[in-house]
Amino acid sequence: MKTAKNYKFWFCTGSQDLYGDECLRHVADHSAKIVEGLNAGGKLPYEVVLRPTLIDQASIRKTFNEANNDDECAGVITWMHTFSPAKMWIIGLQEYKKPLCHLHTQFNEEIPYDTMDMDFMNENQSAHGDREYGHIVSRMGIERKIIVGHWADAAVQEKLGSWMRTAIGVMESSHIRVCRFGDNMNNVAVTEGDKVEAQIKFGWEIDHYNVNDLVEYVDAVSEGDVNALTDEYYSKYEVALEGRDEAEFRRHVAVQAQIEIGMEKFLEEGNYQAFVTHFGMLGGLKQLPGLAVQRLMEKGYGFGGEGDWKTAAMDRLIKIMTAGVPNAKGSSFMEDYTYNFVPGKEGIIQAHMLEVCPTIAEGPITMKCQPLSMGNREDPARIVFQAKEGSGIATSLVDLGHRFRLIINAVDCKKVEKPLPKLPVGINYWTPQPDLYTGAEAWILAGGAHHTAFTYDLSVEQMVDWAAAMGIESVVIDKDTKIRDLKNELKWNEIAFRLK
Repeated sequence: MKTAKNYKFWFCTGSQDLYGDECLRHVADHSAKIVEGLNAGGKLPYEVVLRPTLIDQASIRKTFNEANNDDECAGVITWMHTFSPAKMWIIGLQEYKKPLCHLHTQFNEEIPYDTMDMDFMNENQSAHGDREYGHIVSRMGIERKIIVGHWADAAVQEKLGSWMRTAIGVMESSHIRVCRFGDNMNNVAVTEGDKVEAQIKFGWEIDHYNVNDLVEYVDAVSEGDVNALTDEYYSKYEVALEGRDEAEFRRHVAVQAQIEIGMEKFLEEGNYQAFVTHFGMLGGLKQLPGLAVQRLMEKGYGFGGEGDWKTAAMDRLIKIMTAGVPNAKGSSFMEDYTYNFVPGKEGIIQAHMLEVCPTIAEGPITMKCQPLSMGNREDPARIVFQAKEGSGIATSLVDLGHRFRLIINAVDCKKVEKPLPKLPVGINYWTPQPDLYTGAEAWILAGGAHHTAFTYDLSVEQMVDWAAAMGIESVVIDKDTKIRDLKNELKWNEIAFRLK
């Protein structure tokens, strides 16, 4: 499944005509070399496209509106090479609707001590021009990413590449459509939410279908297609019969193959990129979708259990933002289950009853068929594995009634000390930062849910930037978190967001 368009980012240099045509030729030449260097640096996930130097209100307004109307433009990178009077940027900025980055740089890395004169100073005064431009953006209250440093510096290019992924998340958010097979689990608070406000705020379209609408697609899958996909399962995963009859085991696996094919066709025809199921609303399905859901998440679909459409959309969003990350370690829908409180070994078992994405797996992936007490259906097939070690982030989008809050917890994933032979699910085991006790208390104080959208491949900063671009509150729990400070932050945020 294609995860995103062939996006590009426009590079717009600001200047003016006070210093003559020769200066403007230098500005254009420097801008071209910067763009060439950025594209050749190997740090950016998307191409940067140079636009003509902007020297007046008309050219700025025209360029920003062209950016709005170009489907492949995911954002604009602005830089003031010389002094650029900021009042001429106002209308263009007012009308601009996409992510904005202010790259505060300059063409030369070092001051040319022996040759610098006033002509050089006037031409190369980004320290002046960027402050003038930055002032008007701040006065207008426009959200943007500010990156400071020399454009050829690898760290600066990495920051720019990181912001690009956030910008893709902003752009693609409005294209996320969530299919709900059934409704939310009765009496559960965190999986609920204001779907209308979510569409207003994030652009998400959240639709509902009776599960038997899906069953029609599942029942229509041909036996040949089911057998072919079942064979693929057997070739890809280890098989653990665990005393079951081999023919009966294969029949249960084939049910998941049939569900995967039918569900994917339903989602493709409806142009849905995320979906939810609920074990209490299975209609004519023979099994709770398990292996089928795991495989669809691996293909890029977002998922949420028990009707959790917010987490499904966030899972999809994260998969979009991490598409193409070199040596990606994966992402998944997750759920908090069980603590280990042994001193020095604290952590949380993360899993779900079936649906954990195999992109996070390390080591063998085993196909099992085990009873499931919930759902009142036959034993569902699933794949079982241990997740990778490493740093990651767990995110929870919650509806507080009058606003959304994105909670972002930095976590450290590790191996469990001993095997879990009787636990037939894919698992992750992590310790939240700064430690289990502070992290869990902070999560609960912030109102975090038990479901999360997890990834190894994004940073806290990227998700904070995404929340800011979407105009919602973010709360970070990481190594610097202190409960007293967090309580004050939550109080201040309450006031700030009620005043918006």
